[in-house]
Amino acid sequence: MENVLLSLILPAYNEEKRLPTCLNKVAEFVEAHEQPIEVILVENGSTDFTYEIGMQYAAAHPWLRVLHEEKPGKGSAVRRGMLEAKGQYRMFADVDFSMPISEVDHFIPPALDGYKVAIGSREVKGAVRYDEPPLRHFTGRVFNLVVRVLAVPGIHDTQCGFKCFSAEAAETLFRLQRLDGWAFDAEVLFIARKLGYEIIEVPVQWYYDGASKINVFRDSFRMLRELLQIRKNAR
Repeated sequence: MENVLLSLILPAYNEEKRLPTCLNKVAEFVEAHEQPIEVILVENGSTDFTYEIGMQYAAAHPWLRVLHEEKPGKGSAVRRGMLEAKGQYRMFADVDFSMPISEVDHFIPPALDGYKVAIGSREVKGAVRYDEPPLRHFTGRVFNLVVRVLAVPGIHDTQCGFKCFSAEAAETLFRLQRLDGWAFDAEVLFIARKLGYEIIEVPVQWYYDGASKINVFRDSFRMLRELLQIRKNAR
């Protein structure tokens, strides 16, 4: 595929139930755009039929590539996709698409162009959260405060699962990324800041998914350890 405008990277771990719906939405999005868009599904560590479903779909849709990454972790999957992508812009998104896929248009021309790093934000002016339990919102804000103190000051929402990079920024940042766990994107933003990249927060509509794989209380401690590792790696 030549002159790819956007590479959409989808990390997928045990997603056989949600993947068909996701890929149907993605197909509608891709086919509605005249400029070429590629989609890279990166499966790693699944014990279900995620890879097989992806391959079946790819056989009928030439814009879809399916990769198997041996190394576990969302960070590993996203890094692999970013470095194998061909797009002028490279965005990763969660398979659950808690942000409607139509919101992706806000990250590419003509809506937005010429940037290095743009991240979806549920907190800046214009953003809307739907159906999120108050306790989940509160714990998320507390964790974001910790991220801002330890890694990326000034960013309102570091953990929204939709982030887009120019090809140049993606090649630079993801070659330096080291973490494979949930805090990998905080690490990428930390490195971006260190290298002088401006980070743009793009307001999005976001819908709470009760089936999310993130356990706020369990994973917050794990992510805290990873945030401390970011500082250690920087030193």
